[in-house]
Amino acid sequence: MNDRRAAPALEVKGLDVYYGHSHALQGVDLTLDSGVFSVVGRNGMGKTTLCKAIMGLVRASGGSIRIRGEEVTRLNPARIARLGVGYVPQGRRLWRSLTVDEHLALAGGLRRGAWTIERIYDTFPRLAERKNNGGNQLSGGEQQMLAISRALLTNPQLLIMDEPTEGLAPVIVAQVEEMLLRLGDEGDISVLVIEQNIGVATAVSRNVAIMVNGRINRIIDSARLATDRELQQRLLGVGTHGADETDAEAAPAKAEAPGTPQPERKGPVRIYVSNPVLPTRWSQPVPIARIEAAARTQSAGVTRLEEATRTRREPVTSKTSGPPVVLVVGTLDTKGAELRFIRDIIAGSGLRTRLVDVSTSGKAASCDVTAQEIALNHGRGGSSVFGADRGASVTAMAEAFERWLRRQGNVAGIISAGGSGGASLVAPGMRALPVGVPKLIISSVASGDVGPYVGPADITMMYSVTDVQGLNSISRTVLGNGAHALVGMVKARLDEHAGKQRDTVNLPAIGITMFGVTTPAVQKIAADLREDFECLVFHATGVGGRSMEKLVESGQLAGVIDLTTTEVCDLLMGGVFPATEDRFGAIIRSRVPYVGSVGALDMVNFGAPDTIPERYRQRKFHVHNPQVTLMRTTPEENEGIGRWIGERLNQMDGPVRFFLAEGGVSALDAPGQPFWDPDADAALFRALERTVRQTGNRQLIRVKRNINDPEFTAAIVSAFRPLLGRAGGRRRLAR
Repeated sequence: MNDRRAAPALEVKGLDVYYGHSHALQGVDLTLDSGVFSVVGRNGMGKTTLCKAIMGLVRASGGSIRIRGEEVTRLNPARIARLGVGYVPQGRRLWRSLTVDEHLALAGGLRRGAWTIERIYDTFPRLAERKNNGGNQLSGGEQQMLAISRALLTNPQLLIMDEPTEGLAPVIVAQVEEMLLRLGDEGDISVLVIEQNIGVATAVSRNVAIMVNGRINRIIDSARLATDRELQQRLLGVGTHGADETDAEAAPAKAEAPGTPQPERKGPVRIYVSNPVLPTRWSQPVPIARIEAAARTQSAGVTRLEEATRTRREPVTSKTSGPPVVLVVGTLDTKGAELRFIRDIIAGSGLRTRLVDVSTSGKAASCDVTAQEIALNHGRGGSSVFGADRGASVTAMAEAFERWLRRQGNVAGIISAGGSGGASLVAPGMRALPVGVPKLIISSVASGDVGPYVGPADITMMYSVTDVQGLNSISRTVLGNGAHALVGMVKARLDEHAGKQRDTVNLPAIGITMFGVTTPAVQKIAADLREDFECLVFHATGVGGRSMEKLVESGQLAGVIDLTTTEVCDLLMGGVFPATEDRFGAIIRSRVPYVGSVGALDMVNFGAPDTIPERYRQRKFHVHNPQVTLMRTTPEENEGIGRWIGERLNQMDGPVRFFLAEGGVSALDAPGQPFWDPDADAALFRALERTVRQTGNRQLIRVKRNINDPEFTAAIVSAFRPLLGRAGGRRRLAR
């Protein structure tokens, strides 16, 4: 049984399927170990035939299909379903006369497991509301929910989904996408998704298989496919073809196993294109001589500075677009007059506006985007937003608004006005917007601790003086000032993007983390790189690291030198400058070049000495100033820190170089200094080396120097330059 569970969820080898004399599937090879895997391709490429062959609905002419190691090629569909394979067919295939409840009752009981009718109704509240409606009385989105639910009720080990988002509204597509991500995270069900929606396919799967003419043409990194429009055109015919050649840099059909050591590539790489012209179903194999003639040479492992700069100037935008618009957001049931006052000032300046309601009372209001429309973006639907528990409703609406806002690609600025509830409704969404998009909150809470609202983002908060409750001489002045301030920010940014500052020197920006005890190193690194890069330094106080990663997420940093990772110490030991659990998350998701080190991992930060927790009172301390007391980490703590960081480094698919400073990790960790402890440092380094899966692209590098020594900083600079290439001097680029 254990051997069967260890086998891949799905293994297809050399699969051939014919329809008469038409060769529909031509030697398909595909392996799904676990999680979610997407297959994309144009119409007629064989995707649905692949699904039907796996389910036994069409007969395979050759090859094999194994489910958890068991051969199923010759089994009938009923046997395959009992082995734990669920199927969501294209077109849903519901019974018009059966109710939702009856559909689910029929599907339940095939296999026992975690999915029950009650859980289905919890997952899809809309189905619970419609459980007595027939299949022909449901909307397209509800029908798709029911088709998915019917398959989940069989408690499958493998779920086959054929075009699950076809013909659905964007809100429903987002819900299906969220459900697939949850299934992948839970890990109980492996999912094969057949999709034409590139956004969904790349969002739910780490790698994507491209199907062309009945073959798996190649398996490619989903992040690359999602952001490269030209690549989509070449491989999938998305939009108008700018060229007929197949992309030369796409990954081969065999994806690398995670963590498999790969030889480091040095020097130029020869690239061969198996399809020099866009293939059709009738294409003949390309002669070897032609492939050789079309091959070209490319340098490996380098991110070009031109690309990095372009990425910084053009951050990845969301899914919708249009003319730039300023969003005026708030609870119109209680702040309608104030928000419309702001809207009118902004509109009077000539900017396009949209009034967005995020109130949770359920009352109708005259606006451009209703609260009901926003609520539909919640993962559990609108019913989760409008409830009796105000706190839960506010939290749910904030989540729904953040999701909605992420899909708006034309936001030129955003402004809100209200109390603490209003600020907490809009702040998460504002934090999700790229750095640089003007964001302003006018609130009565703006004179206190605004950290929970602002976070790592560039949100401006203005104190309302009086409560935001009715228009009067004071509120009109304050609200008007806020509206005019936002107008100024938006117009200045639009002017800049229109090209009025073309002579501005624009170098690729990189992020560097610093603490007081690593300042000499950061200063030397920045000085060595300043001719080729704009060096942005972030104080590693918890929010500093989050701010840097926010810029990475916004596409505004070409690379990172994370010299000072001390925030991890405070996270794990309870210090006052902690990172979040998502530290390194933006690096993982964006795959930017990353050079890191162990800076200040010898210390945990506390406040004044009398604030130190009782459990640490007997430890070694150093008073940095009257408000900051530093505690030396122990070998046992350093082992935990090393494992925690190492696990995150393993998740990074971009180029990684992580440096270990054997001569000490801070200015205090040096011979004769109060935190010098070679045993503690050695425990940290051992834990990192045991945890990190080193490859040609992910390396740990020991340097027998203190982190602030010139030799150490020179090693950092030498490792960083090849990851992005050298600019060759300062250049001028149009913004």
